[in-house]
Amino acid sequence: MKRAVSISIGSSKRNKKVEVTLLGEQVSIERIGTDGDMEAAALKYKELDGQVDAFGVGGADLGAIVEGKFYPFHSVQKLVRYIKKTPVVDGGGLKNTLENKAPAFLEKKIKDYLDQHGRKVMVTLGVDRWGLSKSFVEAGYETVFCDLMFALGVPIPIRTIGGLRTLAAIMIPIVTRFPFEWLYPTGEKQDERTPKYENYYQWATVVAGDCHYIKKHMPDDMKGKVIVTNTTTPEDVELFKKCGVKYLVTTTPVMDGRSFGTNMMEAALVAISGKNRPLTWPEYDELLAKLGFEPQLQELN
Repeated sequence: MKRAVSISIGSSKRNKKVEVTLLGEQVSIERIGTDGDMEAAALKYKELDGQVDAFGVGGADLGAIVEGKFYPFHSVQKLVRYIKKTPVVDGGGLKNTLENKAPAFLEKKIKDYLDQHGRKVMVTLGVDRWGLSKSFVEAGYETVFCDLMFALGVPIPIRTIGGLRTLAAIMIPIVTRFPFEWLYPTGEKQDERTPKYENYYQWATVVAGDCHYIKKHMPDDMKGKVIVTNTTTPEDVELFKKCGVKYLVTTTPVMDGRSFGTNMMEAALVAISGKNRPLTWPEYDELLAKLGFEPQLQELN
């Protein structure tokens, strides 16, 4: 059996292990959280290096990919400093392959609903999900990218992909040197919710992005909204339902009651490939086509 392990600096409450069969290959998929302790995560990688087929980096990104260019997050790179043998991925490949399919999937599944309510999308952090952001723009959506709000607390929206590209060129060389916890909730902070920027949530028909970012400032009233995200636990789904979310779309498959992060699913694909290295984007696309992976839709209200 192949084994893929995501070691996350997120909450250990979200830990999960399942066994699945992918393309005839059995693979154990496991998420291990370290509650914000980056050194504990680094030591866990060291302990398991060479004993598993692929690692995922959870709760953090090794870098940002914008227009195919990789910008490393310097504070996160130390997480993987002990890894010598096992290939390690952070989900960037799937963010730029699998997640691109979301707008077309929405069109296929809920076209009438979008016709009625409008194709308006709020992306919590567009630079983090460049493929998803670009695919919504290409699908003709009105867009608001909330990167300045959610990452830096600056209440200025970005409304075009050109503006997002300019922001990335200016800010990424700077923010990639920040401590990662300045930019992203880790450990217990992932369970905190402070409603904010409600006018943008209410303006949008679709709210897309990382689940923790969506929840971070989500208002109590999300009636009729469509959420497009990846990692969801049963507790997340219950919260979205309670707040009135109409549809939940997860870009990664739901397995045993929850969807795993792109890093976890990417590690699983690396494990079953047997190549002992991160795959190229065309290789991910080829595997995804063989698996028939596509986003999944849940009607919550």
